[in-house]
Amino acid sequence: MAEEDIRVDEFAATATLTPKDFQFVKYKLDGGVARMTLNRPKYNELNERMLKELAVGIESLSEKDDVKVIILDSALEMFCGGIEIREYTTERVFQMLDAFHHIFIAMLDVGKPVITVINGKAIGGGCELAAFGDMVIATPKAVFAQPEIKLGVFPPLATTIFPFIVGPKLALELVLTGTAITAERARDLGLVNRLVAEDQLEKTVNELITQITSQSGAVLTMAKKAILDGMGMSLRDGLRNSMNIFLNELYRLEDSQEGLRALLEKRKPQWKNR
Repeated sequence: MAEEDIRVDEFAATATLTPKDFQFVKYKLDGGVARMTLNRPKYNELNERMLKELAVGIESLSEKDDVKVIILDSALEMFCGGIEIREYTTERVFQMLDAFHHIFIAMLDVGKPVITVINGKAIGGGCELAAFGDMVIATPKAVFAQPEIKLGVFPPLATTIFPFIVGPKLALELVLTGTAITAERARDLGLVNRLVAEDQLEKTVNELITQITSQSGAVLTMAKKAILDGMGMSLRDGLRNSMNIFLNELYRLEDSQEGLRALLEKRKPQWKNR
């Protein structure tokens, strides 16, 4: 069978993909936590199948009210080596970029905080994947780089998200030079929330999970929506948008009323996640 036939068959197989069919992403639900672990030896290079698994995995969590946080990490020494170079063909590039773009739309739309955990190199598309996390935890082993400019292309997601995170001048520097940066530099630029020693990584992640899962899942969703919807708006429009969400969506939640009652009654709130 020709390589193109294999690719067509593989694409057809992903049309009805579910988490139980995943090959390159470990998918685990544990209480209020969904963990998706990249596992495609040896560099976690993203092919179309892996991209679709990530998107399907994230989208599958949208309606799971009991899931409050998503952890995206790696089973390998490298977090992610970016898009597999063989996917960058004239015949494949549109489908590959569409699948890649799909992941980030899913991360924005899922309504649950996504924490990316980086304990190795995050290169190219892997760097974009890391940066798109709502929160990023890294160790000193982490390295971040967008080297696409050296291959005669530019990173489409990084050119969009980096200006929001680090500002336009630093975004231009990172994209136009393709220079790798350390975890320390990434933290200073705002790409990383927390930089911790490797032996403290699991403890730090678990502490953050505990903090987040102790909140109402429905309210977490509203808070994420208010922040992300306001990006790119003027301060005045962003304020109007946030107040609209607060008054017309958030305040109608059972958990919002429960939180106020619990405060008045001096007790711990009992969230229903709705």
